[in-house]
Amino acid sequence: MLLLYVDDMLVVGSNMKEVVNLKASLAEEFSIKDLGPARKILGMRIKRKKRLLKVSQTEYVKKVLKTFNMTNAKPVNVPLGDHFKLSEAQIPTTEDEKTLMSEVPYTSVVGRLMYDMVCTRLDIAQAVGVVSTYMSNPGKEYWRAIKWILRYLNGNLDMTLCYGGMELLGYVDSDFMGDVDSRRSTIGLKSGALSLVSRLQKIIALSTMEAEYVAATEGCKELIWLKDFLKELEKEQKALSLNSDIQSVINLANNPIYHDKTKHFDV
Repeated sequence: MLLLYVDDMLVVGSNMKEVVNLKASLAEEFSIKDLGPARKILGMRIKRKKRLLKVSQTEYVKKVLKTFNMTNAKPVNVPLGDHFKLSEAQIPTTEDEKTLMSEVPYTSVVGRLMYDMVCTRLDIAQAVGVVSTYMSNPGKEYWRAIKWILRYLNGNLDMTLCYGGMELLGYVDSDFMGDVDSRRSTIGLKSGALSLVSRLQKIIALSTMEAEYVAATEGCKELIWLKDFLKELEKEQKALSLNSDIQSVINLANNPIYHDKTKHFDV
């Protein structure tokens, strides 16, 4: 398997002889430099320990904090505090507010946080999803939320993404009408170190159970896709496990009969 991003390349395989042959073939066609076992790529640091891979972006996060003068910021324990209730009602309305926010590097910070989230810091996915909703016209409260995320990263600089084993195990969760403007709920899905999803649901759930049931459905879809993908890599999974923390969702999933409160679940 070969991964290419512009002019950076990773090659991986279970047969070292085949890996060497591939690199030799590439060297005949292109000018390449073999740097040996991967230790760093695209700002990500790779460490190996027996059959465990650890990927981190400590240096990248430090640069982001330094760029936006948050190196000495007081750390916090959660990516986004519960007191942040962001909505369209908080967008700037006066010319003074608009002028003030035009001088704030909002989009630049969000872009860097997104890169960090996509690569290794899955823990900030929900928080980044919230602040990125208001990219076009951010207000002061949105900027305070951005700084809160940076404070969280400042207190968790050395957090790493760990890969080990190939068992597919999923976890799902959802809030209920968490988005103040649309009243839609947010899905949270995690499949080990392979996949993490945090996004608004496409429908407005009528109950906590429904919001969690929709999240479980999305989790099943993601696990099935990952199962097929791993099969292509000759790492076939015989069983899939999905965990939910709502008993009513588990009961509904195991009960083929629709009850009064769930008749709108036709499909």
